[in-house]
Formats: sequence, C-alpha cells, structure tokens
Amino acid sequence: MKSFPAPVAAASAMLLVGTSTAVSATIADYPVFAGQALRYALAAAILLAVVRRRRLPRVRLTPRDVLLLMALAATGLAGFNLFLVEATRHAGPAMIGTVVGAVPLVLALVGPLMERRRPAPRTVGAAAVVALGAAVAAGLGSGSLTGLLLSLGALVGEVAFSLLAVPLLPKLGPLRVAAYPAALSVPMLLTASLALDGTAALRLPTPGEAAAFGYLGAIVTAAAFFLWYDALRRLGTDRAGLFAGLIPVGALLTTVVLGLGQAGPADVTGALLVAAGVVIGLRQPGRGSHELRGTAGEPTLGGARPAPQNA
Repeated sequence: MKSFPAPVAAASAMLLVGTSTAVSATIADYPVFAGQALRYALAAAILLAVVRRRRLPRVRLTPRDVLLLMALAATGLAGFNLFLVEATRHAGPAMIGTVVGAVPLVLALVGPLMERRRPAPRTVGAAAVVALGAAVAAGLGSGSLTGLLLSLGALVGEVAFSLLAVPLLPKLGPLRVAAYPAALSVPMLLTASLALDGTAALRLPTPGEAAAFGYLGAIVTAAAFFLWYDALRRLGTDRAGLFAGLIPVGALLTTVVLGLGQAGPADVTGALLVAAGVVIGLRQPGRGSHELRGTAGEPTLGGARPAPQNA
C-alpha cells in the first residue's frame, strides 16, 4: 500500500468527513440514529475484516482499555451525533459550525496538557487562525441558549473523538481504535433510535439511501477514521488537530462540485485562513512531531511496522 505522509493522511481524513454534509442531505428522511447505527455497523465490519486479513497480533484488552473504548464510542460517536442532531432543532448550521470549528484550538490546548507538556505557542496561534477560518466559512450564525449548549456538547464529543484515542493508539493501533468504538456505538445508537423514533426506526433504506449509507460507512467512517488515527499517532494531538478545520472546507468543495451551492467571499476567506493556520502550525520545530509507538504490530500506511517500545 502506498505510503502517505501524516499531514496528507490528516488532511484527507478531515476533507472526507466534510463531504458527509452534502451526502447526509440525501438521507434526511431516514430515522437519524438508526441511520448512524447502519453507518457505523458497516464501518466496523469493514475495519474488523481488514484487521483479520492483516493477521495483526492479538491484543489483550484491560478493563481500562474497555472503559476508554466505551467512552470513545459514547462521546465521540453516539454522543456527538445526539448533540449535533438536537442542536439543529435549536440553532442554525452556521452557529453549530462556528462552535464545532473551535476543535483545533481546544486540541492545541488540551492535547499537550494530557501528554504532560506545554502547548506550543506557534501551534496554539495557528489553531486560533484555523478556528477563525472555520467560523468564517460556516458563518457566524445565531441561535438560542439551548442551541449553544447543545453545540458545545457536540464540540466536546468531537474533541473526545481524538483525546480518548491517544492512550489507546500505542497498544491497539489505528485500525482497532477505529473499529472497536464504531462497533460499540451501534447498540447505543439503536437504543436511542428506538427510544425517540419507535418502530419507525426499523424501516429499510431506499436504494438511494442505501448508497448514501454505503459511502458514509465505507469512506467517511472506515477510511477517514483510520487515516485520522494513523495521522494522530504520528503528528501528535495539537498538530493533527489543526486539520480539523478542513471539515467545513470539505463540505464547501463537495457542495460546489455537486452543484448544490456556490462559494461566496466568506467561504473563500475561511478556506484561506484555515490553510494559513495549518501551514503555520506545521512549521513548528520538529520536537512537536512524534509517533505514538506501541506493541500493536500494526503496519503504517506504507506497511512499515512501528518500532516496539520497551516497558
């Protein structure tokens, strides 16, 4: 498999996630949480099949590992979707996008602290530029206090998606860290769907909806999650977090390519600010770039196995 530099993997992952905005419009009539359960079930099946095909060494999960995986599934996947859907009922997409666009700034501050090191001033400054660009691209919208709180909940879920994965990556590797929470989130989402939608959640998708779920599961979840976690362990949380600002850029590009809208001055300005912030952040000294090595024995994108770490 061709090797991708970590920045390319991170950028590709976030741009792919951004494409989900336009694709999700085609499944607006399908029960939301049941649809997300289908998406993550497909992604988990694909990722687990790849794990088995690669014959990765077995890893024994400790109670701490299981708790982290369940927390990641509950917050970064199921919880994020729950808050996001509820937020759309009380606030416009612009306000939600602006709040969630602060992900790079939060990761630049919290990520290094979790690793017991000081946040790099250059990365924090770059993350602020990226967050500003994401806010400009999304548009500084308005909404109620309830909408703001729910948007903050979605922000916490998006941040947890990366931070909770960091202690798991050295041992499990990006494939397992992408696969296990996806599988664990399925019963959570199905429970939420049955509670909110009742038996209406059990209907079969139409051919068009099935195609959309196929794309979301195989590309936006399975491929993008693996690319993101692979980049996260090589770049570090703060520097990888800069690329989260590319999500609205990916949404913009997809909207334009599919002919669903046009790029306005705010869209272009936001995209340029995001690009500038990413460039600034990646130019920091090399000591901020590190790989989380472990014992998972999982090959990188280029097939090279990470060096073992002695206890």
